[in-house]
Amino acid sequence: MTGNDSSPLCDALFLLTRHAGEVDKAGEPGWCEFRIRGRLGRPLLAAFPFLHADADGPDTVLAGPLPDEAALHGVLAQIEALGLHLLEFRRVGRGRSQAPERG
Repeated sequence: MTGNDSSPLCDALFLLTRHAGEVDKAGEPGWCEFRIRGRLGRPLLAAFPFLHADADGPDTVLAGPLPDEAALHGVLAQIEALGLHLLEFRRVGRGRSQAPERG
C-alpha cells in the first residue's frame, strides 16, 4: 500500500493499525462494528459466524467481540474476499458480552 491509497479497506486497515494496541492490551475482547453496503443474505452472513448482523436501513452492521488484531484482519480479509463494500469500521468498547445499546 502506498500513502496515496484511498479506499474503505485502506481506511479500515489504518484504523486497525492505529487501535490495535487498544484491542488486546487489556486482554479482553474489543466490541467492533463493521458497516457493509447492502443487506447480506444468509449465505454471506454464514461467512461471519462469530458476528451478529443487524439491518440498518439499506446496510448491514456486523458486530461482536474480537480478541485481537489478527481477528480484525481476518474479518476484513473475509469482507474483501467476498467482494463486499466496507462503509465503516468502529471499535465501540472493550469486554462487552452483548451488543451495545442503541438509543
